[in-house]
Amino acid sequence: MKFRKLGDSGVDVSLIGLGTMTWGEQNTESEAHEQIDYALAQGVNLIDAAEMYPCHRARKRRAALSSNIGTWLAKHPAKREDIVLATKIAGPARQPHNPRHIRGVGNQFDAKNINEAIDSRLKRLQTDYVDLYQLHWPDRSTMTFGRSNYPYLDDEYTVPIEETLDALAKLVKAGKIRHVGVSNATPWGVAQFLRAAEQAGLPKIVSIQNPYSLVNCTYELGLSKFTHQEGVGLLAYSPLAFGWLSGKYEGGARPAGGRITLFERFQRYSKAAVDRGDHVVCRTGQAPRPHTDAARARVRQHARFYHEHADRRDDDGATEGKHRHREHRFVR
Repeated sequence: MKFRKLGDSGVDVSLIGLGTMTWGEQNTESEAHEQIDYALAQGVNLIDAAEMYPCHRARKRRAALSSNIGTWLAKHPAKREDIVLATKIAGPARQPHNPRHIRGVGNQFDAKNINEAIDSRLKRLQTDYVDLYQLHWPDRSTMTFGRSNYPYLDDEYTVPIEETLDALAKLVKAGKIRHVGVSNATPWGVAQFLRAAEQAGLPKIVSIQNPYSLVNCTYELGLSKFTHQEGVGLLAYSPLAFGWLSGKYEGGARPAGGRITLFERFQRYSKAAVDRGDHVVCRTGQAPRPHTDAARARVRQHARFYHEHADRRDDDGATEGKHRHREHRFVR
């Protein structure tokens, strides 16, 4: 297993991380424990969770995820220091997120919500601290979860970033969290967090967890240089584009006696996109959406890439099909 530094935190994290979004809904407790055991045996040390996982409104199912990790830690207390445990606090209840089932309508990143969220998580995780505490999405209306368009909305109220960092700083001082990160963030948001940390002497964000794959490269448009220059590590989620690149969601008839490979799936889609000249898929379950000339050019670029690298077409598809319940996260 290869390891990378988590930003400039000094923490070594495995190149592959274990995601937990299906636990409590698609996976039982015993399966979750089996996945942790298997991941650690392969050298994986990063486990990523969130209070919103699994993305289900049933409180019992959401609690099960944390409990699955907690019961494993209770059985293996000596291995706690071997794990880099990351989790997230859900953001404000704005569309399309709308997590009013977690802490009500607000869910904003003020001291009250942050303290309530971390105390609840630590209790269910059965640990005294988490290594990385992330803001699941911004406390404002913006591009999130891979969206490329900025919604011009005036939010009624957003918690100032300085206030959020101050609340997190107190948790760091109390020993409940060790490092702070953001998720589904934008270049402007990252800039504001870095500026606030420097000016007010507050914790600097060490990571950003955003979607990044061959069909969703929005990270490259402004964040890649920003995070590289400022020492903020990328925790890339959905490297297989929510299953699109593995062929899991391929429509139409499949070839007799076989599955559609990654290359065949992408070849079919990219050809159709180029022929139409006006659409590209960015999210699983969504219909293709109009994009700019630059986005259409990227589709053509990806199509050329796959034609030039056809010999690699089966690897990712086979892995995703075999381990469909393991959501892997890759550190860049």
